[in-house]
Amino acid sequence: MNAKENLLRAIKRDNPKYVPNGMKNIVFVKPPTVERPIVAGFDDWGCEYGFEPDAEGGTYPLVGGNPIHDILTWREELNVPDFNKHDWTKLTQTWAELPLDVEAIDRENTLVMGLVEFGIFERIYMLFGMEEALMYFLTDPDELYELAGIIADYKIGVIKRFYEAISLDVLWYGDDWGTQTNLFIPPKIWRKVIKPHTKRIYDCIHDLGMIVNQHSCGKIEAVFGDMVEMGADMWNMCQPCNELKMLKGKYGKNICFFGGLDSQFVLNKPGVTIDEVRQEVRNRVLDLKEGGGFIAAPSHEVPYSKEVLDAIDEELEKVGKYA
Repeated sequence: MNAKENLLRAIKRDNPKYVPNGMKNIVFVKPPTVERPIVAGFDDWGCEYGFEPDAEGGTYPLVGGNPIHDILTWREELNVPDFNKHDWTKLTQTWAELPLDVEAIDRENTLVMGLVEFGIFERIYMLFGMEEALMYFLTDPDELYELAGIIADYKIGVIKRFYEAISLDVLWYGDDWGTQTNLFIPPKIWRKVIKPHTKRIYDCIHDLGMIVNQHSCGKIEAVFGDMVEMGADMWNMCQPCNELKMLKGKYGKNICFFGGLDSQFVLNKPGVTIDEVRQEVRNRVLDLKEGGGFIAAPSHEVPYSKEVLDAIDEELEKVGKYA
């Protein structure tokens, strides 16, 4: 069993030999569509971004840079992008958009994971601005349900075109639903507006033979069961503001947990010690390892020191093996 096979066994909860290190044996691929530009300017939907080189990720949405200004005029102001205008022979790697040689990918030893950012919820608040969107979820959920359907149709088109360009094993679908303490919107409204169209996206991914890897930051326990019911095969990045051990115990037979190593209060904490890093790895493996279905990785993509990354690798080697 090579590392890719072990990774797939962990995802499918099928007797992996060890807890995979999520930072290895995966090629992350980005499509040519622009959900978030890497320099100041506009994304494909007309949302405007500024740039700050010292900020995480560099670019950020500008206040007032949203293209839709009122719930009453969204149909007139919405411009759905044409994903076919892009050159689909020019795929890139990771968030930094490094050039990718598709033919050079070692598919025998690596899993190919496509990245589709800014899911339905995120795209809605990007189009209106966060405060306005959160109000409209409460006052005009039927309007946002219709808009969510249009966004989902676009995402489904992108995913199909992406799969044509490069046969993917996994589709990483990003949509941040939670804050540190709860969902951004009430679960009832999430189920009305976001859930039905996200289910259509999951169905598209499965119909193409890919694994659904749902990314959602924040505390999303209130709808975790819905996510499992919809068919998510994986969840990342498993931030510890969620009761991860409880979720694993309740849903671990149905979904793989990817992440979980506490970035905020351990791995990236000022002055963190290597012993603290090693203890975090041991604790999380103990909580999430049982039955397979756990891929260890930091709970957020931020820079880490080499010492921290080496400690994660070494401790996983020690405690990650199954009997």
